[in-house]
Amino acid sequence: MRMTKNRSNEGVAGSDCSRRAILSGAAAAPFLIVPRHVLGGGGAPPPSDRLNLACIGVGAQGTRVMLDFLKQPDVQVTAVCDVNREGDDYSEWGDNELRNKVRSVTGAFSWGDQFKGCVAGREPAKRIVELYYGSHTTSGQYGGCTAYNDFRELLSKQSGIDAVVIGTVDHWHAPIAIAAMKAKKHVYCQKPMAHAVGEARRMAEVARESGTANQVAIGNSASEDTRLLQEWIAAGAIGPVRRVENWSTRPFWPQGIDRPADVQPVPDGLDWNLWLGPAFERPFNHVYLPFVWRGWYDFGAGALGDMGQYSFDTIFRVLKLAAPTTVEASSTKPFKETYPAASVVHFEFPARENMPAVTVNWYDGGLRPQTPPELDGLKSGEDNEGVLFIGDRGTMMCGFHGQRPRLIPEAKMSAFEPPPKTLPRSPGHYREWIEAAKGGPSAAANFGFESAVAQAILLGNIAVRTQEKLRWDSTAMKVVNSAAAQELVMPPYRGNWG
Repeated sequence: MRMTKNRSNEGVAGSDCSRRAILSGAAAAPFLIVPRHVLGGGGAPPPSDRLNLACIGVGAQGTRVMLDFLKQPDVQVTAVCDVNREGDDYSEWGDNELRNKVRSVTGAFSWGDQFKGCVAGREPAKRIVELYYGSHTTSGQYGGCTAYNDFRELLSKQSGIDAVVIGTVDHWHAPIAIAAMKAKKHVYCQKPMAHAVGEARRMAEVARESGTANQVAIGNSASEDTRLLQEWIAAGAIGPVRRVENWSTRPFWPQGIDRPADVQPVPDGLDWNLWLGPAFERPFNHVYLPFVWRGWYDFGAGALGDMGQYSFDTIFRVLKLAAPTTVEASSTKPFKETYPAASVVHFEFPARENMPAVTVNWYDGGLRPQTPPELDGLKSGEDNEGVLFIGDRGTMMCGFHGQRPRLIPEAKMSAFEPPPKTLPRSPGHYREWIEAAKGGPSAAANFGFESAVAQAILLGNIAVRTQEKLRWDSTAMKVVNSAAAQELVMPPYRGNWG
């Protein structure tokens, strides 16, 4: 896919509250017509079975996820929140990708015609919600979605919400998720789960304390392919696994750069101070957003944070991993404020249950492991991103999200007799969280599981920054051999955000 590079905010909380009742020509109507499934008529879920949802962070990615939840029959989006009012210069996957998805979901086939580029922000998100629900009414109108700047105001005023979806910049994930869980709201959070190791640990603790349903946006946690990998390797398809190779072509955003010297005007409608939030103050510049914030230490988690929570989720499940004991990294030229252009990170995990100690190697920036002798070149897309499980009796390969699992070479796969399916199958990634919020079993990608994954990849980022081999005491949450690295386990927040 091609990422078009536009500039705007990727969405987070803001400060002043803005609420508009969009009733179009029905502004003077004495009552509000609501969608069929709000009332529970015509076979739709009754209100008591419906999950009332607020979407916090509705930039491009947040809007995509919001559209997915709009289509869920037992979910009602009642509020949106973003620090940016509106912009038409967001990033998207391919020409008009987001615009076309909005049109497909809402049926509003002229959506976005008036904008030059990809439009997102709290006001467009509000309009999308009301277009969608309005299309289910006899009047074609609906005014039941409230737009907020500030997630704190949303949580205090929007008493009827049951759950929140977080689609903000990485450094906002933990503060918003923790506040929401303390308010007894269920939480769906974009990856990476957190921006710092200590945040990931705390999010899991608050999730347990609050009793809320939670999930990180890792779709492969619910996939059939992930379960097949678990079953095949557990059955001994390649013997004990002692090494894993995992590679990605990310980043395709700028890294290995210095802070710009110039100061640019803050775009109209963007609250820059609230976008920064717990991050330390700096002048606005378009090199930080949208999307390109991923390359900056203060805001994003680099290639490993962006993509590693996907692949490491599968690796952790298949090999029953917990915390690494050591993490070591090498990279291209290091920079003070941004991740390097390319890096390699080595994780050592101890023996567990009936499995031996294992090394997991991560490569990004176009670097990748040596092609295994069983392959005549990498195939089926894995030349860009993929995973190799290397066991005592063979090698298994899959895509970055666990897709297309197979033994290599092909002759081994052709002769392979898969073991019986023993693991429960998933109703779907979104459905897992929705059902958990209604009292069902926890989602596979719950904060308890994903916290360990996030802590590992974020330790990898610390190793990249310090260029040291780190020895990790997970119980004490301490890097035992580096004071500099330990300071990065839970960096301080700015001002009153800590």
